[in-house]
Amino acid sequence: MVKEKSVEHLPNAAVKLTVTVGQDDVRGQYVELLSDYAKTAQVKGFRKGHVPPDVLERKFGESIKFEASQKVLEESLKEVFDEIEEKPLPYSQPSLDGELEFDLEKDFTYAVKYDVFPEIKLGEYKELEIEAPQVSVTKEDEERELSALQEQNAIVMDKDEGEVDAGNVVTVDYVELDDDGNEVADTKREDFVFTQGSGYNLYKIDDDVVGMKIGEEKTIDKEFPDDFENQDLAGTKKKLKIHVKTIKERQLPELDDELAQDISDKYETLDDLKKDIRKRLDDTVSSRLRQIKVNALIERISDASEVPVPESMVAAELENSWRNFLQQFGGQEEQVLRMLQAQNRSKEDVLADWREGAADRIKSQLIVQKLTEEEKTEVTDEEVEAELQSQAESGSVTAEQAREYYERNNMMDYLRRELRERKTLDALLGQCKIKKGKKISFLDLLQRNQ
Repeated sequence: MVKEKSVEHLPNAAVKLTVTVGQDDVRGQYVELLSDYAKTAQVKGFRKGHVPPDVLERKFGESIKFEASQKVLEESLKEVFDEIEEKPLPYSQPSLDGELEFDLEKDFTYAVKYDVFPEIKLGEYKELEIEAPQVSVTKEDEERELSALQEQNAIVMDKDEGEVDAGNVVTVDYVELDDDGNEVADTKREDFVFTQGSGYNLYKIDDDVVGMKIGEEKTIDKEFPDDFENQDLAGTKKKLKIHVKTIKERQLPELDDELAQDISDKYETLDDLKKDIRKRLDDTVSSRLRQIKVNALIERISDASEVPVPESMVAAELENSWRNFLQQFGGQEEQVLRMLQAQNRSKEDVLADWREGAADRIKSQLIVQKLTEEEKTEVTDEEVEAELQSQAESGSVTAEQAREYYERNNMMDYLRRELRERKTLDALLGQCKIKKGKKISFLDLLQRNQ
């Protein structure tokens, strides 16, 4: 069917495929369709299956020609894609370039554009120099983690006497008042609970309730700045009546062996807990520093390499990011779009903001994939089993359960690919010269990786 074909390579791993189908095949497809319709068409004045072809052509010729053109295009593309190396990416639908001219008396020539997997030309990637910050876990970091666990295991108790102090859990009724001291409709809130100092309340009355006692009621004046987070309140003055109904305080447990045992059965003493905290913090530092080194390595390689990023890959990555974004709001796209509209923004604005990051992520993924191919990295069955065991231990499941999860979700190939890429990067990092960067704190390290 295909008489001629040519492939023109375009920027960003796109191609333009031009195909010519011979005139005999073009007319043959049209005649075949015409014959099929003649057997089934119902035209007034003729019995079914006995409509003369010339009558069909007069009544339906243009629509049959269009259908014939689509069949010729579809079948010829399938034939070409079976022969050429430049096959379209799974998420890159070939699109017509220019208008179709389907003439039964001529060869049929058309062109389509689509994305192909990019050809990556790596620059130097071995024995590079990269920089990483200097980080160490301090006693303060350990104590902060221990205090957080202590807070998580605190008991909230009713505070029958006394007044609202910092950090107390308070139940209040509140309502706006107009200039005459009357309650403003639809502003009354009863049995509202919040933690003093958290800021999780509409009018930000955290400081206003400090010192109030159970059963006490008072009226306050609030003035909200123009840049206040709630646009309905920004730049306004409000008079509020507040009534304190209950006060609760958090009672922290003692830092002792009993607390450690309450946190987990694997701890017998407070020292066991402290040792585990230290190990977890050290592991976090190692993991974060490795990622910083990986990012620096890939950035160096990227600067020295040619890595075209197909537009369809970027579009797919952005759509995936959008779906994940929607999940944060319960998957309700209409709700998210309304929220954006209230901010004078649209989905397109958000995707535009994400575009550069999406392209960078794809570029990094392509580089790592190419590095793995170049280094011919493989993983053994034993390494896969070791990874499953490691994941099982961190997830409190058995290695067999971890394996069943990957197999049930058809993710074993994904796991092997992840291990190959990790092994490749670790090998290359081992060859790098690591330059000592500035000293930063553990908290700075966490923020840097967010």
